[in-house]
Order: sequence, then C-alpha cells, then structure tokens
Amino acid sequence: MSIRTRLLLSYIAMLVIPLILVGLTVTGLYFMVIQDLKREYHIDITHGNPLKEVAQMEDHNYNKIRSAIAADPGSASDPGQWKQWEALVERVNMGLIVRKDEQILYISPTMNHPDVLNSLPAFSYYSGLTDSQLDNNYYLLRHHDFAFPDGGKGSIFIGTHDTIGKKYFIKYGLIFLAVLIAVLVLTNGMMTYLMSRSLITPIRALQRSAEHIKEGRLDIEVRPASSDEIGELAVSFEEMRRRLKESIELQTQYEENRKQLISNISHDLKTPVTAIKGYVEGIMDGVTNSQAKFDRYLQTVYSKTVDIDRMIDELFLYSKLDLRKLPFQFEEADLTAYLKDCVEDMQFDMEKKGIRLTLELSSEAPLPVVMDREKLRRVLTNITENAQKYRDKPEGHIRIFVLERPEFVVIGIHDNGQGIPSDVLPHIFDRFYRGDPSRSSQTGGSGLGLAIAKQIVEEHGGTIWANSRFGEGTTIQFTVCKNRKEKGRMAT
Repeated sequence: MSIRTRLLLSYIAMLVIPLILVGLTVTGLYFMVIQDLKREYHIDITHGNPLKEVAQMEDHNYNKIRSAIAADPGSASDPGQWKQWEALVERVNMGLIVRKDEQILYISPTMNHPDVLNSLPAFSYYSGLTDSQLDNNYYLLRHHDFAFPDGGKGSIFIGTHDTIGKKYFIKYGLIFLAVLIAVLVLTNGMMTYLMSRSLITPIRALQRSAEHIKEGRLDIEVRPASSDEIGELAVSFEEMRRRLKESIELQTQYEENRKQLISNISHDLKTPVTAIKGYVEGIMDGVTNSQAKFDRYLQTVYSKTVDIDRMIDELFLYSKLDLRKLPFQFEEADLTAYLKDCVEDMQFDMEKKGIRLTLELSSEAPLPVVMDREKLRRVLTNITENAQKYRDKPEGHIRIFVLERPEFVVIGIHDNGQGIPSDVLPHIFDRFYRGDPSRSSQTGGSGLGLAIAKQIVEEHGGTIWANSRFGEGTTIQFTVCKNRKEKGRMAT
C-alpha cells in the first residue's frame, strides 16, 4: 500500500472513527437520560419524546390543580388538598407554593428558600406558563391567580430548583464534552502513532543501513519492511549496496590482478632479458671467437628481442581491450570468402613448419556475418599459433571448420597436438596462464594469446570455449553473430 493511500485512509479513519464513537456516546447518553427521567419523574417514557412526556405531565397536573380551584376556591386553603397537590407535582420532581395576599399558606420543602419567597411575582389574575427565573436558580413554570371566597388574593406557583433542559444539559453535556475530547485525543493519537511507526521504523532501518555502508560493512542486507514508496527506496538501497559491494570486490580483484600482472610481466620479461644480457656479455668477453658462433649469438639476441617486442605488443593490445579503449570497425562480410583468404595466407608458413592447414565448409555459398576483419584475424592467428606451440607429433594438422546456426555461426579450430589436461582446461583463457606449471620458455609466448582471443570474441557479441582430450588434440570454438545492431564501437 502506498504512503499516499495510507495517509488518505488515516485521514478518513480520523473522521469516521470519532463520528462512530460520538454516535455511540450520544446513544448511550440518550438511554441514560431516559433512565434518569424514568427514575426522577416516575412516568412511562419508553415511547415518544421524554421531555415532551414530562411537559405533558406538568401541564396535566397544573390543569388539574387549576380545575380544582375553579370548582372550589376555598380548597386552596385546605391542608389536605395541599398534600394531594404536592403528591401530583412531586411526581415530576417539582414543588408547590400557595399564597394568600402576602401570606404563604403552603410551600414544598424543595422550594422553601427566602430568595424564592421574596422574588415571587405579584397578584395580577395571571394564569399559565411563566418560565421565569427566580433568585438562587429557582424556576417558576406555572402560575395561577384566583380569588378566595372571602375576597383574598390567591396565587398558586409550581416550580423547580432547575429546568429539565438546563439540568440535563449541564450534567450530560459535560459528559459528552469529556467523551468527545477523549475520543479525538485517543483517535488522533493512535492514528498518528501508527502512521509515524509505519514511516519512521523503515526510515530508521535505512539510516542504520547507511551507517553500515559508511563503516564499510557491505554484507548486511537491506530488507524492505513494506511495499510502499519507502519499501521501493529500500529495494533501490539494497541494489545500490549490492552493486557497491560488487564494485569494491571487483576493484579488489583488479588490484590483485594488477599485482599478478606486474609479477607475471616481470617474470616473462626477465627470462629473455637475462638471455640477451648473457649473450651480449659473451660477445663483449670475446667468447664468440668465430664468425659462426658470433652469428649464432647475434641470432639468439635478435630472437629474444623479437619475443620481448611481441610480448609488449600483446600486453599493450590486451590492456586496450581490457580498458575498452580499442576501436572496433564492424561490418557485414562474407565469412566463407574471408576464411578462405585467411587460410590461404597462413598455409605457406604452416607448411614450412610441417603443419597441414585445412578449411572445411559445409557450403560454398556466401555466409554473411558482422565482424571486424582485423580483430577476427587476430583470433584465428592466436589460436593457430597456440596449436603450433603445443604440437607433439611429426605431422601436425590444424583443421578449421564452420557450423551455421539460425542467428550465429560457429568457427572451430581443431589440432592434433598434445591436448590439455582436464584440470588446466578451464583456465586457458585466463591472462598469463600457461598449461606448463614451470612456465618455461620452451614454448615461448606471453600467456595472453587466448585471453586476447576471448576479449575480441566477446566484443563481437559471441562466446568462446574449448574441448580437449589429453594426448589426442584440442578443439577451440567461438561464435560470430549474423546480425548486430551496433555496427561499430569506437574508442572512448
């Protein structure tokens, strides 16, 4: 779930949950009010508006008292009648006051207060609702003036210490306000906590991962805790950590390779240089006391110099390939005609060394591929020269064959040399690797020939591999694409 959706849902929850809880609170308070009214006014208020029921009861009691006085005004001075009227108003939690002229004949205990007596309205032949407030928060709800049989001015007052509305508004209004504040605080607090927890926890995890990376601890995996934007950030962070780790490991490997490269160069250059130095010292010391011996020494020095020159050339070529600084010029060409030209050029040198070179084609038809002519020739030369070095039979035979596939062509070079041991075979494309553990100079070479071939083949978008049976011969095969979108890669 995205953070935007989560925030939207949290906002909706902050609105809906308080509304639901407030609704439940209002419902609960409503039933509490009903129970209070039922308990205090002793009426059946299970149907209709409870306040209306109380008001109707008040009106009914008032009309009953007024009818009794209208029928017999003298009954207002009868203590027995007072008790009956008191029982009526007491049912609705109210009180009664009977006044004659300025004298109070009867007053309910709940209304007996000096402030109330002093603030009663004067006689005015008024009858009906008053809804007026007296001192000390007493209320007169009904007022009826009449004349006693002896001509005295009589008044009946029905009132209460508080109105129903004010009484229950204050009591349950405070409860509702407290519940409302508690609901808002708890709901917003809970939603804020949940949202902050869902956001802060993964952010802190990312912060810890950043600290680990800063300290160089790249083995600790960053695991996304959710599928939202922060989870996507954690995935990207993990990808960055993994690539950074791979980059550092690659850099470490490059450093190790550099050290190994320096060691190998030093070893491979030292052997011919030492030989040259020895032969030159022999010439200087007069060891070459004959022309034939002098010529042999000079020829050896020249041969070692050629080896050094070729080694430096191959090292320079490999370095440019490894750094991707060597430009390639790809073009569409006929592989059949190209291989015929290459074999024809190499056959003369091979025959002088007693090696038979043959080309086997499944068809003489043109075979279009995309290649760099010069670089691909270097591949063929390096592989065939490697086969010549490890020749162990009087009659050597190198066979070049072609296998066509739907999207690429396989070029194979097979020789009948000494073969490669199975434990050595996986390493023959590594730079400076020779199958001879002693790295003797008997076969010569820099150990970069097949590594260069591999780099060139991979730049063509192909792969290279070898199969060999020790003592019988070796077959090296590589692929060339028939189609390639990138026609050439230039030097950067």
